Amino acid sequence: MSDNLSLASLAGILIILLLFSAFFAGTEMALMRLNRYKLKHQVRAGNRAAKLIDNLLEKPDRLIGLILLGNNLVNFTAVAMVTMIALKIGGESSVALATLILTVFVLIFCEAAPKTLGTLYPEKLAFPSAFVYYPLMIISYPLVRLISASSNGLLWLLGIREDNEKENALSNEELRTVVHEAGTLVSRNYRSMLLNILDLEKVSVDDVMVPHTEIIGIDIENSIEDIRSIIIKSEHTLLPIYKENINQAFGVIHLRRLANLSGKNIFQKNDIEELATEPYFIQEGTSLNTQLIEFQKRRQRFALVVDEYGDIQGLVTLADILEEIVGEFTTDPLDKDEEFIAEAKNCYLVNGNANIRDLNKALNWQVPTRGAKTVNGLILEYLGDIPESDTQIKINNYSLEVMESDANHIQSVRMRKL
Repeated sequence: MSDNLSLASLAGILIILLLFSAFFAGTEMALMRLNRYKLKHQVRAGNRAAKLIDNLLEKPDRLIGLILLGNNLVNFTAVAMVTMIALKIGGESSVALATLILTVFVLIFCEAAPKTLGTLYPEKLAFPSAFVYYPLMIISYPLVRLISASSNGLLWLLGIREDNEKENALSNEELRTVVHEAGTLVSRNYRSMLLNILDLEKVSVDDVMVPHTEIIGIDIENSIEDIRSIIIKSEHTLLPIYKENINQAFGVIHLRRLANLSGKNIFQKNDIEELATEPYFIQEGTSLNTQLIEFQKRRQRFALVVDEYGDIQGLVTLADILEEIVGEFTTDPLDKDEEFIAEAKNCYLVNGNANIRDLNKALNWQVPTRGAKTVNGLILEYLGDIPESDTQIKINNYSLEVMESDANHIQSVRMRKL
């Protein structure tokens, strides 16, 4: 055969074979490096190349078998072409040198460079290659199926089984990594919201609820004048109704219903009781993702949190959960109610009732949040007793100095990050 082909023809065939070798190597890497989630998005968008690739990747063993078949076929044929060329040019003595030159050339130009290119630009190489691989798969299907079955049989004998169910499953922590690695592909605000959604299962209603001592409600035992004053001054549209103390809560009133009466201040206690709805009670420790779903199911946005004894510990609203996802709707927590007042760099005068999670988010600190939810609770948990003023303690990397306290509560604390 070599006698019938000119040297130019053999060289031309060799160049074509090497180009095919580079094609197989580069596109193999590109197909394996494709982002599967981007690919699924392209499939849903109707991209024809993406649909072909998605079909090919459903059986990756067959695709790899096709690529190996093509790559080895062109490489072995290229060795034969080089041998023929060497025999024509320098005889048998030049075959070894020609083979060495071919090996170096293939490693650099048909393996390393194409695979690097496929790693850097997987979509640019993979998508056009789909129109080559798909018909090749149909043409060579029997042979590819035989190669795939043989390799899978060997792996099965070695105890290796294919697990398609877990192949693309991602845990929450892996999803967090995916969001973090998105970089500039996702804006900072969206990235923060996605991470906050993933964190909802780690946060309970106890972390975001308004403590029972701070609940603003209507004591139905009070005079109608006091009740009207509370309603007029209220910044909230939903208020719990109770008798004597919050543990005796029996209803929730939407102030819009009172506003629909003939006059804003023309209502009596019986109006409030008639317009009130049944309170919705939830158990403390409920995760925010669970509670968000429950709010949606029940068409509710206000709940009272109770402990195992049925005592009310606080209240949580739909807005509180949404703020965990999108951030504060109102002002910065550093300015709100002056709970954290800066005194110096990394030094703040903190209200004893300040929520630790709010403090951590506002100051980018990592004060422990397990157990106690407020600064006051954190110190009491650490000391086991209410400390006197000027008491100083160190918790992890933070110094806490009690500035003001009384018989049953810590009013203010100076906190420093060491």
